[in-house]
Amino acid sequence: MKKDLFIDNNVAKNFTNPMDPEYKELIAWLLKNSGDKSKSAFLVVSNKLLQEYFSSNRGANKGTNIAVIINVLTKQGRLVKVTNQEIKSFQQRYFTNKIVRKLRSNRKDWEHIPVVLLSDRKYALTLDKNFRYDLTEFPGFTVVAASKPGEIPYM
Repeated sequence: MKKDLFIDNNVAKNFTNPMDPEYKELIAWLLKNSGDKSKSAFLVVSNKLLQEYFSSNRGANKGTNIAVIINVLTKQGRLVKVTNQEIKSFQQRYFTNKIVRKLRSNRKDWEHIPVVLLSDRKYALTLDKNFRYDLTEFPGFTVVAASKPGEIPYM
C-alpha cells in the first residue's frame, strides 16, 4: 500500500513559508525519498487540484512551495494522479441523488471527493470543515480527514 496523502489547496498554498513545526515535518516527509516506494510519501492529485495549486502559488519560488514539491514527486514517480475519467466514473456510480443532497461542501469541491476516496489510504488534509465532513461521512468508505498534519498518521 502506498503512503499516499491528499492535500487540499487551502493547506498547500501555505507551504511556501511554513511556520508551524507540524507543516515543516509534513513537507520534509513529502520531499524525502527513501528509495523504497513502500516507505516513501505519495501525493494524490487530479488535474483540477493541480490547476488550483499552480494558480494560487504563482511567483513563489521557495523549495517548500507545492509546485516544487510536485516537481520532485513527479520526477521520482511519487505522484498519484487520478484521471478525469476515474473521477467521472466514480461520481456516476456513487453520487446518487440521496448522497448529493447530504453533501455540505461547495459543488466545486465535489470533484476532489473521488480523488481522496480512490486513494490507497484515504487520508486528507483540508481546512474546509464541510469538505472534511463529506469525506468522513461518505457511505461505504473510511476516511481520515483533518485540518492539521498531526491529526493524521501520515508517516
